[in-house]
Amino acid sequence: MAQMATTLGELKASGWKSWPVKEEIRRNAVVKISAGEPLFDGVMGYEDTVMPQLENAILAGHDVIFLGERGQAKTRIIRSLTGLLDEWMPIVAGSEINDDPYSPVSKHARDLVAEKGDDAPISWVHRSDRYGEKLATPDTSIADLIGEVDPIKVAEGRYLSDELTLHYGLVPRTNRGIFAINEIPDLAERIQVGLLNVLEERDVQVRGYKIRLPLDVILVASANPDDYTNRGRIITPLKDRFGSQIRTHYPLEVETEVAIMRQEARPASVGDVSVRVPDYMEEVIATLSHLARSSSQVNQRSGVSVRLSVSNSEVLAANALRRALRAGETEVVPRVCDLGAIAASTSGKIEIESLEDGREGAILENLVRAAVLTVYKQRVTPDQVRDVIAAFDEGVVAHTGEDIASADEVALLESVPALRAPVSALAGADQSPAALAAAVEFVLEGLHLSKRLNKDASGSRATYRGR
Repeated sequence: MAQMATTLGELKASGWKSWPVKEEIRRNAVVKISAGEPLFDGVMGYEDTVMPQLENAILAGHDVIFLGERGQAKTRIIRSLTGLLDEWMPIVAGSEINDDPYSPVSKHARDLVAEKGDDAPISWVHRSDRYGEKLATPDTSIADLIGEVDPIKVAEGRYLSDELTLHYGLVPRTNRGIFAINEIPDLAERIQVGLLNVLEERDVQVRGYKIRLPLDVILVASANPDDYTNRGRIITPLKDRFGSQIRTHYPLEVETEVAIMRQEARPASVGDVSVRVPDYMEEVIATLSHLARSSSQVNQRSGVSVRLSVSNSEVLAANALRRALRAGETEVVPRVCDLGAIAASTSGKIEIESLEDGREGAILENLVRAAVLTVYKQRVTPDQVRDVIAAFDEGVVAHTGEDIASADEVALLESVPALRAPVSALAGADQSPAALAAAVEFVLEGLHLSKRLNKDASGSRATYRGR
């Protein structure tokens, strides 16, 4: 900052050039695309679908609307666009609307440059301050977005005809930046009309003032398909002014959902007690979300957000942590018995469609069982457990549950040696008692769901025996 220009004259001498915001973003995007770098960090699963469309929109200089269900990273992508802006941008000092020093548009900036010329003071704005966002609500007004007369400035003695009595709205204050409107169909149609000039003529007009503010702004919006067609709508002239409409989607693969969970979930470890979630349990959580997105008993119009997977992952780890704290264990690995806790984090994020009241719990349990069985069949082959089934048919009985210590569950490996191979394969490099106990429960539950073992459940406890 110390080396940056402080006056208009110094800015001219430095050779700095002014670019429209869309051209600025385009130039920085070209650098990343040419280098083979992703435009944003932390957005997964869109490399071959959404991102190419977004790159095209940026290169074409389009305003963009993202259309997709909840929890599809629409807002994250929009907010990440600021990373394509230059890190610092000069403005006329004191400007409320980020006036370009070379071509100011507000009365304050015009008067200051006219009065002081090359001695006009310059200040610098970071790219994080060049982003504005508004959640569209039915009570949003033109004054919020465009501006209104400031009664306090009038009371100070200025005339109503004085442009300095204006209080600028969110859009003018994001001049030379990015302005986002989330859930734009919820915006009243008469308010949407106020955005028409912003998108096409690139200006705003406030009240009855003879004033025109030629703004330089890129407008980005998001909408939910359900809202897009039913709860609200985008008026045709406004929809026509968006250059590109990009459809987002949920992760297409379980592996992508697992990667998002690992990135977003909060760690559950506390002090000396560490929680390690095995990859097969992460796959169960991700598979549950994928099964819910294809289930006829789940309302697909409302969507099944990726937040479901993240919340379930956090609750699974938290329940395992609580169980270990009560047992006095310092190593924690979530087990099948911990899956019962995710009912609380699941029920509020999906809408069950059932003709019978009270069926929601049973439907959720069936989804969890289906997810466990799906991952089990992918991870464990019938040949690995043939001798295990034979041992249970000969009278072996196993007890599992939250109040069973890891060491007690691992002891089953001594009485059923055939169980060690599939359990060790699931546990991988982590051969701790907690990891082995989790793998033991997973194999037993998989055998039960495959109809090879009987299971008697009571609360969080379960007993497995031969059929």
